[in-house]
Amino acid sequence: ADIIFISVNTPTKTQGIGAGRAANIKNCELCARTIAEVSTTDKIIVEKSTVPVRTAQAITRVLQSNNKGLSFQVLSNPEFLAEGTAIPDLLKPDRVLIGGQQTPEGLKAAATLVSVYANWVPREQILTTNLWSSELSKLVANAFLAQRVSSINSISALCESTGADVSEISRAVGMDARIGKKFLSSSVGFGGSCFQKDILNLVYLCETYGLDECAEYWNQVIIMNDYQKKRFSEKVVAKMFNTVTGKKIAILGFAFKKDTGDVRETPSMFVVRDLLAEQAKLHIYDPEVKREDMWVEMNYTCKVNHDNTPNLDESITTSPDAYSACDGAHALCILTEWDEFKTLDYTKIFASMAKPAFIFDGRNILNHAELRTIGFEVHAIGKPDPLAFTDL
Repeated sequence: ADIIFISVNTPTKTQGIGAGRAANIKNCELCARTIAEVSTTDKIIVEKSTVPVRTAQAITRVLQSNNKGLSFQVLSNPEFLAEGTAIPDLLKPDRVLIGGQQTPEGLKAAATLVSVYANWVPREQILTTNLWSSELSKLVANAFLAQRVSSINSISALCESTGADVSEISRAVGMDARIGKKFLSSSVGFGGSCFQKDILNLVYLCETYGLDECAEYWNQVIIMNDYQKKRFSEKVVAKMFNTVTGKKIAILGFAFKKDTGDVRETPSMFVVRDLLAEQAKLHIYDPEVKREDMWVEMNYTCKVNHDNTPNLDESITTSPDAYSACDGAHALCILTEWDEFKTLDYTKIFASMAKPAFIFDGRNILNHAELRTIGFEVHAIGKPDPLAFTDL
């Protein structure tokens, strides 16, 4: 091969220096060592993995330690695909970013990779930068997206206290061309494998370079996300007469977003953990998530497992469909924005539930006025409670 892509996992370290924040680039280094060992010709090495800035420096040193007289050029080409839309994102990307050393050899290597993408991506959408700008851009892009989510979620709390509607505010703010409409939907919080990991990595980088104020700024995005998840759980308990002990609660959605079975850092898991601690009986339905995947992530991230949590299997049931999950439930929580949840027969569901029947919409995807007409008591993110305000 003339070009080799390094596309390996770079998880957050779980122990040692920087544990809980720093990225572990062990897999990248192992790839570099293997490439150096087996290569017989000069090659272009492309970082696809999300890595801390200046990782290419370490990869280059490993590659240059070969005793074969080979030359390697290392490029950064971060991945911007989103789960659920990966193929369209690959075929029609917003941009392709390629970073390389600003030397004749580095510029030539970057031009080679540009020529590959130029087969289907317009040249004006292929950006070339120096190596370090490219590496840092991926972390910054995810940090900015997560920042928007936490920003609107912070406003959702204020909306619930004042009678304002977060959806109306998002629409009004998003129509400003300087701000734009995307990533302004308030919810129970963001999840997935990238946002939290990349922000924590950015925080650690800032701390490493002594930029404590910058680190604190970006860490606040994580703090707000944790607050939003906890706030949702606390609202469920508070509205249900300050106790959910022994009550059946339906959890609709466990994946971190629709159109994927990915449960990494899913907000649903943290709500489940909180309600489990309150001794609720949880019935979970998600069209894509397997029960075993749910247990693995809950153990890895929340440290909830069969060894330290008595009667876990009795407390959490995975249901085959939404209707069985809701049958006899005191409340249902929408925690993933699956399209099928918008078209359920909520009149049928209401008839099957204990009364009063509560709906907690953590994704703001349902018709709340219609649900209240059916008889539900509805609470949603950033939406005024008509029972608390008389002047809406």
